[in-house]
Amino acid sequence: MRLIHTSDWHLGQTLHGQDRDYEHAQLLAWLLEQLVQHRPDALLIAGDIFDTVNPPLRAQERLYDFVVRAHERLPQLDIVMIAGNHDSGGRIELPGPLMKRLNTHAIGRISWIEDGQLDHRRLLVPLHEADGQIAAWCLTLPFLRPAEVTGLEAGDDYMRGIRHVHQQLIAAAEALRKPGQALIAMSHAHMAGGAVSEDSERNIVIGNAEALPASLFPAPIAYVALGHLHKPQRVAGQDHIRYCGSPLPLSFGEINYPHQMLLVDFDGDRLSRIETLPVPRAVDMIRIGRAPLAEVISQLEALPPVGLFAENLPWLEVRVQLDEPLPDLRQRIETALTGKACRLVRIASEYAGKRGEADSDVLLGLDQISPQELFARAWEEQFGNPPDEQALDDFANLLQRVEFAGEGDAS
Repeated sequence: MRLIHTSDWHLGQTLHGQDRDYEHAQLLAWLLEQLVQHRPDALLIAGDIFDTVNPPLRAQERLYDFVVRAHERLPQLDIVMIAGNHDSGGRIELPGPLMKRLNTHAIGRISWIEDGQLDHRRLLVPLHEADGQIAAWCLTLPFLRPAEVTGLEAGDDYMRGIRHVHQQLIAAAEALRKPGQALIAMSHAHMAGGAVSEDSERNIVIGNAEALPASLFPAPIAYVALGHLHKPQRVAGQDHIRYCGSPLPLSFGEINYPHQMLLVDFDGDRLSRIETLPVPRAVDMIRIGRAPLAEVISQLEALPPVGLFAENLPWLEVRVQLDEPLPDLRQRIETALTGKACRLVRIASEYAGKRGEADSDVLLGLDQISPQELFARAWEEQFGNPPDEQALDDFANLLQRVEFAGEGDAS
């Protein structure tokens, strides 16, 4: 059996207010050609399909048009997608009855039946080979919010609730599968040891449980298809537990590592091979600086000019070190960019002597500061000391409740 593992499409994302629909359209057209070329039996999309719980209509059209086209080209293809922390689970599941007619399964959230038993039937999706026989079972684990896993046996212990879900689902899958059928888990989570990119992923778990252990996926699981971290990587050095990474850089902090999908082969119930499928960039991203203004201007003036039929010009971020504020900074930069083949989307400035910035490699705008970091800064400014662990935990719980309430409104 063969599958393609992808995640973190973030359809509908804008880059500092600039629309990226063209890039997403090109990505999905490329993926469709990969499906035709490599003939996988399944496509797994491990969460963060959309960038927000209320994605624009065009982003939704992109997803469903892709599903239809993929089914037209490969009628036997199984498509399985789960909701990530950016997604609305209800929105992902809403067209489920229609999508099942296209061999597509959308799992947005878990649910329970009486006596604290996980409703595992809807979370176990059969994956078929070309002859129609079940070759594997996909254990779908959408982003698990605290309200979904706490209470009942877990009480208020989020990590205990997470373990309880995994244990029940794996036990149900082992009881269901027949000899030779692989077990493949798909999850949207932050695993322990995972490398987070500069400024894109949210901290999505609560309190001290900053990451989930690889032990949640014991030996019977042949492969774990992960989403959430945008940098492709193995987890805990284990080849079969993988983040494929985002197929597009979602910020300028993500331009210096590869963006890809994974082609995964199985021999019966065992993983046999993993191949990287590098994703071409339809629009390049350029970051100039961090450097003094004179050096930045020199680099900008050295950029190539716009061609006769220039389309889809690169996105540009400029990072400048200053001794003092310059009211005409943008004008100077835009003048240097006159006739250049790029689109300026962000200017980040740093001032000499500003506390902490001299030792930092990252210049952050308000749009790039996580809610947790913003809370910690505000707390320290108000009280003179960093927030303690209890305050951080309380804020994290409040943030999760707000996000979950927002998803309920969107659903």
